[in-house]
This record gives sequence, C-alpha cells and structure tokens, in this order.
Amino acid sequence: MNILITGGAGYIGSHLSHLLSDKKINHVIVDNLSTGYKKLVNKRAKFYKVDISDKKKILKILKKNKITCIFHLAASILVSESMEKPEKYYFNNVIKLLDLIDVCSKVKIKNFVFSSTCAVYDDSLKKVDEKTPLKPKSIYGKTKLYGEQILKNFSKDYKFNYSTLRYFNVIGADSKCRTGQLNDSGHLFMNLSNSIIKKNYTASIYGTNYKTRDGSAVRDYIDVEDISNIHLSILEKMRKNNKSYEINCGSGKGFSVFEILSNFERVIGKKIKNKKHKRRPGDIEEIVADNKKLKKILNYKFNKNLSESIKTFIAWRKKFN
Repeated sequence: MNILITGGAGYIGSHLSHLLSDKKINHVIVDNLSTGYKKLVNKRAKFYKVDISDKKKILKILKKNKITCIFHLAASILVSESMEKPEKYYFNNVIKLLDLIDVCSKVKIKNFVFSSTCAVYDDSLKKVDEKTPLKPKSIYGKTKLYGEQILKNFSKDYKFNYSTLRYFNVIGADSKCRTGQLNDSGHLFMNLSNSIIKKNYTASIYGTNYKTRDGSAVRDYIDVEDISNIHLSILEKMRKNNKSYEINCGSGKGFSVFEILSNFERVIGKKIKNKKHKRRPGDIEEIVADNKKLKKILNYKFNKNLSESIKTFIAWRKKFN
C-alpha cells in the first residue's frame, strides 16, 4: 500500500502524514505550498512541491512511487473568501480535481479518499446525517459538492473505490507538538489562542443574533487526531470490502461560540472578553453531525475531548509564537 497525500503541508494533511509514518505506512506528499507550509512537511515522508494540475509531474510521481491510494486534501477552504473569489474556488476545488482524477485513471488507482465538508448540507437543518438534502449555502460548499459528484461519477468509469469524508470543524494539534495550524484565517480556535499568547484575552465573535441558545453560531468540533485516524480506518474498510462510502466526520455534539470561549477560559483559568461583529457571508447558523454511520461502519471511538483539543492547540500555538 503506497499512499499519496495532496495538501500534505497543510494543517490536517501534515498530521495525517505523521500518523502514517508512526504506523510505518509508505506515503508521499504533494503540495504547491500556496497555503501549506514547508515547515509542516513531515521529514520522514518524500515531498514534492508540485501543483495537482501539473498532470505530467503528478503522473511521474504516481508511477515512480507505485501509488495505489490517494488522500485528497488539497483545496481552498475559507467560506468567507469563497464568497468574494468564487472563480478561485471553482478552479482549485473542481477543475484541479478533474485533472487529478484524469491522471489517476492512467495508473489505475484503487482507492480515493476525498476531504469534503458539512457545508454541502441544507443549513436549515440543525442536525444532519448522510441522507440530509445537499443544498450548500456558500461557494466553498458548492465546489465541494461538485467534487463529490465528480468522484462518484468517475469512480464508475475508472473502476476505483472512493470515500467522501464530510468534515465538521477540525480543531486541536499533534499531541507531540510536531504539527498544527499555522494559517491565521479567522478560525475561532486561532483567534482565542492568539489572544492568550498575546495576553490581551479578547476574542472576536462574528454574529450574536442567530436563533440559537445564546445567539452565537453552533458548530460540531472534531480533533485533527480523530480526523486522521478516520482516514486510515476508512481506507482499511474500503480495501477489505471493495466498497465506497460517504461519511460525516463530527463528534455529534454542538458547541456555541460563547460555549467554546467558556471552555477556553476554564482551561487557562482566566476571563476572555469578547468583541461582537456582524455575521460573515456564507456562515451557517447551526450544524451538528449525526455520526451514527461513522460509529456503525468503522466502530469508531473518539480519542480526544474538547478540553484536550484546546490544550494541544494552545501548546502548538505557543511553540510557534
């Protein structure tokens, strides 16, 4: 089994790479470093600075390393940016996926694991399972849904198995502090941990008039360690059963922004003030995963709780302050 990780110099991709190395699984990383970081690249893995749209180079990498499986994490992922720059998101998340699948067909890739998002769902529903209507609100969500449909269609033509992993909000960092999030993109955990490191103890809250229990948006949070383990578990399932899957990757618990702030306060033992701002375009009011399918198919048990994720995230941010 030889795996290619696209986007392996990013937050989740770099963690997944370390997990594979820890388990002595052969893999290589491809990343154009447009949003990834060279310092996050796992030194135990072979790294290629290549864009996935470069078909000639990708084909050469697949052949040279005898790749049989793809973990496709490379994408543009910011909801607010997608509303301002839709062409960038259609190009990076749809057109480049088509390029990658075309190359994969030439070497007969057997399994393809695709990073998708809960943003593909109808946001009028608070708790979503895999049968919930797919009705994305943001351009980001729309491009990911197109990606899912492309994968489904081409898997029949090119005879490969695929798994679509619909991520909810990924948090935390590597327990050994080897990798974590670097891109300061308005992420709530980044916002809060930066305020702790700078000792100003102030957080920005975007939207306080949602129809939720405290007016702030509600999200389902899952640790990056769990997301990475799910990738390996679903690959094992695909190889064993020769089947494709679509699975929600969330904890099944919803936390409001104010509740996350309170949990940070509990962990650090200090009060954090909040600055209230308008809602951001494309943001969803409330979404929580129904993860029964994840638990049933993979018999998955979560490794990290919210407090542990907060501690590892702060430890990582302090390391790279």
